[in-house]
Amino acid sequence: MMKIAPILLCCISLLCGTQKFVAQENTKTDTVPKIEKFGLRVGVDLAKPLRTLIEDGYSGFEVMGDFRVAKKFYAAVELGNEKKNWNEPYISAKTSGSYAKIGFDYNAYDNWLGMENAITLGLRYGFSTFKQELLSYRIYTDNPAFPTETIFAPQEYSGLNAHWAEFILGIKTEILNNLYLSINVQLKRKISETEPENFANLYIPGFNRTYDYSEFGVGYGYSISYLIPIFKKTAPQLSKVE
Repeated sequence: MMKIAPILLCCISLLCGTQKFVAQENTKTDTVPKIEKFGLRVGVDLAKPLRTLIEDGYSGFEVMGDFRVAKKFYAAVELGNEKKNWNEPYISAKTSGSYAKIGFDYNAYDNWLGMENAITLGLRYGFSTFKQELLSYRIYTDNPAFPTETIFAPQEYSGLNAHWAEFILGIKTEILNNLYLSINVQLKRKISETEPENFANLYIPGFNRTYDYSEFGVGYGYSISYLIPIFKKTAPQLSKVE
């Protein structure tokens, strides 16, 4: 009995060692290459042409582009033009002009193998040059002896400009190879603007509607874009195979 015990212990030790060796052999680390595309993505905003069709007194168009400069970062730019008729009970005016926005996007989404989607956080500097045309206005009075009078005396104010900062939250989805649909919301903060004499800017191209006693504005967009691949990088992905 005393001679069998050491033999059993030796056999158990050998069996455990063999099982550990087999388990290590069965667990292999494979390197799966992940191809990442770098290139220029160009597109158009679909919201503005749609708004042009359904909203009276508005027309607009915007083109955009971005270029991937690092794994998570994209340089981005938007260029556009807008015209807007503004009719309020006491004022009627027209705004028209062009704008540019430049900045960057950060992709906060970790794609699975073979996917090219994005959840982006972006910052922009916006600049707009435009003109305002005051068509008519009413002189407000609460004296019943002097009824409200509407003045029709068109006046044009050109050479106006505005600057703002913009935060963008967006989602991009690759629907076909290199073809993307995206949607975004924008929060804007006005930095400076030039205003006509005795007349406030009711609408700023690229910034959208202005509000009394507030420097903030909002916006949205949905677009279609196409990626023109310029070069590709291979990033190894480690995966365990049992």
